[in-house]
Amino acid sequence: MAVSIAQIKSLQDRTGAGLMDCKRALTETDGDEERAIDILREKGIAKAAAKAARVAAEGLAVVKICQKCGKKAVIVEVNCETDFVSGSPKFVEFVNAVVEKIYDEEPATLEEAKSLTQILFTDATVAMRENFVLRRFAILKAEGDEVFGSYSHGNGRVSALVKLSKDGDEYNKGLAMTVVSASPRYLNIESAPAEDRERELAIARNEVANDPKLASKPDAVKENIVVRKVDSRIGDLCLDHAVYALDPEGTKTVAQIEKETGIKVLDFVRYAVGEASTEKGE
Repeated sequence: MAVSIAQIKSLQDRTGAGLMDCKRALTETDGDEERAIDILREKGIAKAAAKAARVAAEGLAVVKICQKCGKKAVIVEVNCETDFVSGSPKFVEFVNAVVEKIYDEEPATLEEAKSLTQILFTDATVAMRENFVLRRFAILKAEGDEVFGSYSHGNGRVSALVKLSKDGDEYNKGLAMTVVSASPRYLNIESAPAEDRERELAIARNEVANDPKLASKPDAVKENIVVRKVDSRIGDLCLDHAVYALDPEGTKTVAQIEKETGIKVLDFVRYAVGEASTEKGE
């Protein structure tokens, strides 16, 4: 199967591998980018495709938390075509209106949210002469002592919403800042989906099987090495393994902060504008 330059470039952007290596991997997998990534990783050409693929998009990611009750929050990403428009007051006003609509109506799906905000998008297109897209959203609810924290970086280029087990004052923002800076995929190793772990296991087993230094090792030892590899790789994508953004020494992890303060991160959503994702509302 012939693969396009666009496919090769997309794979290179995600893995950092050479153009010819990307072309061979895509040809071998009939253009399946995810399988091609696995092949490159198995060969050691790409360390990991841990971060989501990027798409050409500008816009804003905005968080709204109920000021009165603090028990309801929403995070929304709206895309536009140019950075000039994304920084304009009209676009900011439009995005805030979209956020308010989603916050008030609580749509269950992205399709429903698009339907509810269709008039807003039509009016914005007419007014600003640019195409706009409701990219994704998430609505979180808190109960009892639970609270929310949020942080936005780069004038709304990256935003995070966290749900915490209790109020931690400066930790509410600090933990949200950590989500923004660390870009975690999971809360902890235990929360990683089974399919993600199975994918990593397959890659690690292939690596171990093809490592001549391990050829004479017993199967049980090899499997232990596989498990350690997977735990390490998934751990690197976990929030509890991330260094807390506001730690003066830059050494304490979120897990340590949780242990010291008794604050538990229950959920989080992180949106980086233009980044492909499978988040809630996607």
